[in-house]
Amino acid sequence: MIRRYKIAENRIVESDEPNAPILQFINPDEKEKRWLIDEYLVDEHTLSSALDPDELSRLEYEPNHIAIIFKRPKSFSAMENIVFKVSSAGIFLFKDRIFIITDEDYSVFEGKQFNKVVSYTDIMIKLIYRSIFHFLEHLKAIDMITDEFQKKINSALENKYLIDLFSLEKSLVYYLNAINSNGALIEKLKINAVKIGFSQEETEFLDDILIENTQCYKQSEIHSNILASLMDARASIVGNNLNVLMKTLNIITIGIMVPTFVVSAFSMNVKIPFQKYPFAFLIIMGFAVISVGAFMFFWKRKKW
Repeated sequence: MIRRYKIAENRIVESDEPNAPILQFINPDEKEKRWLIDEYLVDEHTLSSALDPDELSRLEYEPNHIAIIFKRPKSFSAMENIVFKVSSAGIFLFKDRIFIITDEDYSVFEGKQFNKVVSYTDIMIKLIYRSIFHFLEHLKAIDMITDEFQKKINSALENKYLIDLFSLEKSLVYYLNAINSNGALIEKLKINAVKIGFSQEETEFLDDILIENTQCYKQSEIHSNILASLMDARASIVGNNLNVLMKTLNIITIGIMVPTFVVSAFSMNVKIPFQKYPFAFLIIMGFAVISVGAFMFFWKRKKW
């Protein structure tokens, strides 16, 4: 699937022109890949890397274009069992056009970052910046989900919420690796700013993006450390809740056994007191109630 765009009045708008200078390839099929390889000499390995979620961010120089692979958070789905995944995307920058390769259908130019665009190199930088901003949005979502699980886990007895927290911790490990990989890419872009053809403003913008990426990495690291340090404490809470429940069940069980023993003793098929007394039933039931009261008094006194 291909989406076509162009720059009009410093904004990116969709275009119906076959030769539109900005193309987004969404999970390209073999025909589209072959077109890119044959017509624009896109390296086949680099093209495959743009769709590989395990690929590291990198910068490649080709004879007629520049190719970069960068990391971005994958769109979250409730079917993923609270797992936030990472995907790769590719940008192929030519002199008069730019191609963007993604593995899923989403609007690459969404957000205030693209309110003003002046060049194709500007688009490339802002796509990376949008990725960083996307990571920050997901970190906020992870923080909210963690708080919600923390409230539920205080009264939970099963391991469901602990497993979900473990999934979040696993997601943060992926995010840390991806954000760190993007940081190395931004550093390389900054070093090669003159060779790529960045303007002075774009070079300064790279400095700002590098700072934002570093802050994003630190925030991910903090979230990861907090989750890791609290997992044991939350597991202990679940275990303690289970112990409290077992204690309550034991109290109920013993409380039922005491009056049962009293009533059973008077119901044995032997000669026992009160068997000819007209109020024997009420007396026996009274002994049962007294036994329960004595048991509860003893239990509280021992503070069990």
